[in-house]
Amino acid sequence: MTEAPPVEADPPIEPGLVKESEFMGQSGQSVTGQARIEAAYGVGEGEGQGVAMVAQSPTAEGGTIFHQIYRPWRGTLNPRWVRNWSLLRHHVYGLFSKGHRPWPLMTKLIVVIVLIGSFIPIISMAMSWLTGVEELMELYGVNRANLWGHVLGTFHNTCCWPLLTAMIVGGLISEDRQNGTSAIYFSRPITRTDYTLMKFISAALILSLVIVLSYCAYYAAAIILNDEGWAYLLDTIPYFIGGLVAALMLVVTFTSIGLALSSLSTGRFFPAASFLGIIFGTRILAYLIKLLFEKDTLYLISPYDNLAHAGQWMMGLNTTYDFPAAWSFVALLLMNGISLYILISRVNSLEVTRE
Repeated sequence: MTEAPPVEADPPIEPGLVKESEFMGQSGQSVTGQARIEAAYGVGEGEGQGVAMVAQSPTAEGGTIFHQIYRPWRGTLNPRWVRNWSLLRHHVYGLFSKGHRPWPLMTKLIVVIVLIGSFIPIISMAMSWLTGVEELMELYGVNRANLWGHVLGTFHNTCCWPLLTAMIVGGLISEDRQNGTSAIYFSRPITRTDYTLMKFISAALILSLVIVLSYCAYYAAAIILNDEGWAYLLDTIPYFIGGLVAALMLVVTFTSIGLALSSLSTGRFFPAASFLGIIFGTRILAYLIKLLFEKDTLYLISPYDNLAHAGQWMMGLNTTYDFPAAWSFVALLLMNGISLYILISRVNSLEVTRE
């Protein structure tokens, strides 16, 4: 039998590469990553018996073979509300501070611009109070039409709220699918119901900070600047409540449609563009059908017009639609129901792996 060739000596180890580590509770053994195994199954005195030789390093200084042991964590989980609160805070606080969800700069600018645009009636009433020009107060003061128009009017419901919603809900779920964040969520003790609910509340809360907050501020500013008494408050509070309910309906409807579209995509652009296309496309289509056939029933497919019709009925305004307001309420229920069904189905399809 020929003798095995001599084992070459290992190259010298640079001092900077040697690191101290802790192995099985014992510190001081160097880890270089340059250890070499002499044999996994060799021949020798036990050749006839087929005995495996233990793998070993040719030199004692060659390195350390580690033995990993995975121990389960047996600590106490935080309550369910704490986990849900951390998920909600992660999305909402990102608009105001770092360390949370990084909202794009354009989204933050849109939120600020829309919020300033929502305060224009308040600024006009303040100018009227400072300058004594009563025409401004008559134009922007509190009445049924102005309370309805502040939420569902052409300017706000065409230029402000759809654009704001598209920027907010566009990437709430689609980015989780794209970046694999869903794997992080569902590998923790977070249920899909909590995930969906917190996403919905996060988007609705951000929209409410602009829509509902500006609406309440407008009503309060009108009372304070005009120095109105309890009689005025009692006369206008039913109109205010009707407009508030309409504002909440708008927030819920836009959030449902936006999140359903976001759950169908893996990017921000498609959900945002699709949402704007649904809001404006259905309204334009219904308007063209009305011009051609003098029938406005097709307005039932438009979320914009259904919300406007329902708001007119709740505020006691003369309706601009020929069909009953109950049809608009039913259409809104169907839109929200279909959107929530799509949202829940898509969230249930998310796996605990990167898609």
